[in-house]
Amino acid sequence: MSSSTTTLPLLITVLVLAFLSIVAFGDPNHDSIDPRSFCSDDFVDQLETRKFNISGCKKLRTLGAEFAWNYSNLTTTKNNSTTVNGTLIEIMFRAKLSNYEGWVAWGVNPGKKPQMVGTKAIIAIKHSRGMTDVHTYDVTKETRKGCRLWPTEGSGFGLIVLDKQAWSNNTKRCTTLYAKLILPYPEYNITRLNHVWQVGDQIHDDQPLQHRVTLQNVDSTETINITTPDGQSFGENRSFLRSMHGVLNMIGWGTLLPIGVIIARYFRVYPFIWDPTWFRLHIGFQLTGFLIGTAGWAIGLSLGRSSKYYTFHTHRTFGILIFTFSTIQMLAFRLKPKVSDDYRKYWNMYHHFLGYGLLAIIVINIFKGISMLKGGVGWKYAYIGIIALLGAITLTFEILTWIRFIFDFQAISIPPKEDKTNNNSTQQNK
Repeated sequence: MSSSTTTLPLLITVLVLAFLSIVAFGDPNHDSIDPRSFCSDDFVDQLETRKFNISGCKKLRTLGAEFAWNYSNLTTTKNNSTTVNGTLIEIMFRAKLSNYEGWVAWGVNPGKKPQMVGTKAIIAIKHSRGMTDVHTYDVTKETRKGCRLWPTEGSGFGLIVLDKQAWSNNTKRCTTLYAKLILPYPEYNITRLNHVWQVGDQIHDDQPLQHRVTLQNVDSTETINITTPDGQSFGENRSFLRSMHGVLNMIGWGTLLPIGVIIARYFRVYPFIWDPTWFRLHIGFQLTGFLIGTAGWAIGLSLGRSSKYYTFHTHRTFGILIFTFSTIQMLAFRLKPKVSDDYRKYWNMYHHFLGYGLLAIIVINIFKGISMLKGGVGWKYAYIGIIALLGAITLTFEILTWIRFIFDFQAISIPPKEDKTNNNSTQQNK
């Protein structure tokens, strides 16, 4: 195998990881002293209209939500010693509904990590007639299974809600939630506070119904430090890994493997004969695509294990099929029968049809993954562009193949014309 073929996987991997590092670790502008600069002007105007004292503000990374807060420590003094009992915090959370009714939610989780189950949530329910209700809820495992979510007036884990309000802007379909609450210490550490937010499209009376199960919804959690003006986040590696999973799969399975198939199809006999270069290129692209795609698949498995309460069954099943069939195809490099074997033609048919079927599953699963993002429009158009380019190349080569095949067929089927001059001279000599 040529040196260019062996260095191709390393070059592509380095470029992909460099791009992802720039996207994931860009400067978050932590040194700014004005928290208003971290939110949209429209949200800041709303905060100022409500005379909300801002100590921190940020655009949340999913669902187009924004979050502002201020806080103060609650302390007691006894025998000249000061004890921190908790934190008094005011929050304003805003998100946009897709319809004129629905619900928005914000809450905190006293557990070890930010997640929906175990969250103490405040939910604002927006009715189509314009009224907005606000209630507190305890989100449990049964909630995720579809059980009715009942309002709770208790204060689990010592959480005390002093005030809660909500209002909506029907023109922009935005709903804003306000709450004033006490977070007891040490159950809630404001330097590493697990908070959760969510948006739902459907309600029944005063009951918020299940939200959509997309990556935007599933990833609506984070751990933040509310003592910083921008709410410095921790543990956002899952979002970064999702980006790596998508990029590696689009490049490996979705781009390099199809290129390898195009090379085998059009550079072996028709319309071009690049023997044995076509085989080396075919192996190079297939092996590179397999290695990069396998790396993305492994990241996907890791993400699936970390997602305790949500599983994307179809996407996962297709991913397993893609890896399994690709591995079988890769084994063909060593286990394929010889040209002289009688069953070689049947093996070729199986190898070709399995490869074409695999490409169809790959394309379907990539678009399935993009649709799960609900916001990954750029990813969708990027891969449509890749598919369009590969399709145009394939169509061009297919036309050239048939043109050359027809000319070769005519050359074989039409016998050459006899040379009458030579025939007459031969008869005269006789």
